[in-house]
Amino acid sequence: MGAIRKKTGTRTSTFGSPGRINHDSTPFYTSKLYEELPKEEIVEYVENSVSQDYIDKIFCKTSEEMGELPDNSIHIMVTSPPYNVGKEYDEDLTLNEYRGFLKRVWKEVKRVLVPGGRVCINVANLGRKPYIPLHAFIVEDMLDLGFLMRGEIIWNKASSGSPSTAWGSWLSAKNPTLRDIHEYILVFSKGTFTRGNPKGKKTTISREEFLEFTKSVWTFPAEPATKVGHPAPFPVELPYRLIQLYTFEGENVLDPFMGSGQSAIAALKARRHYIGYDINEEYVNLATRRIREFSFVLNAPKLFEIEAKER
Repeated sequence: MGAIRKKTGTRTSTFGSPGRINHDSTPFYTSKLYEELPKEEIVEYVENSVSQDYIDKIFCKTSEEMGELPDNSIHIMVTSPPYNVGKEYDEDLTLNEYRGFLKRVWKEVKRVLVPGGRVCINVANLGRKPYIPLHAFIVEDMLDLGFLMRGEIIWNKASSGSPSTAWGSWLSAKNPTLRDIHEYILVFSKGTFTRGNPKGKKTTISREEFLEFTKSVWTFPAEPATKVGHPAPFPVELPYRLIQLYTFEGENVLDPFMGSGQSAIAALKARRHYIGYDINEEYVNLATRRIREFSFVLNAPKLFEIEAKER
């Protein structure tokens, strides 16, 4: 009878295994797999103030140059970029031109973020002949700019009222089409994964929210365009979760493609400040009106309480 061979592990075998405690992940992160990726920087935490004239405002201009914002002044950017697919607010750019445009915006976003500031980009992939993996191109461009990737969230829209019915060749292997019921939320950091230790800043996320929001798959319905008045709105729930998870109370939220104002509404809901940009005056007006209406609803209980005390 042959001898029983003792199973031996590798230097990284405990890393990634269930129930790991005090494992050493150094061999994994110093392996050749990580050699060509952006590295964390050792930087002093700097946080500059945005002028009160520019806080809680939307600017009708391109976000390729955000001169209103000083370096190191924004804590999180949450956005869904225009998809360049012929909607009324899109330009007809080539794929390389489109990526170049977005990359100029991401570069400017990097300038205005605080060290460790977070970037969250909601994006859907496009087409079928062939399929265009926009999320993959954005990841490539963000890494090229030196952003650190934190992960990606799959937004499962399966509970939405109108799922896709574009099956391609019905019940046939000739050309069946995959029906997208998801979008991506790509999450990055500037320079470091960890934020500075702000004094006196309050976390507002609950235990239940933290457990739910740190999952890599989120399930909630899409926002009907007819309800919002914009052709491609994301639900307020999406930026709200990201703002709650990645920022402290009172911090600054940037959306360089503000659209209908969903990110601003989420910021107010979470007791943060917003700054937005959009080149379409109609959508700036729409967002401003929706924010005003939400602010009234948000502050109504306080107003009634003040009136009651005065009586």
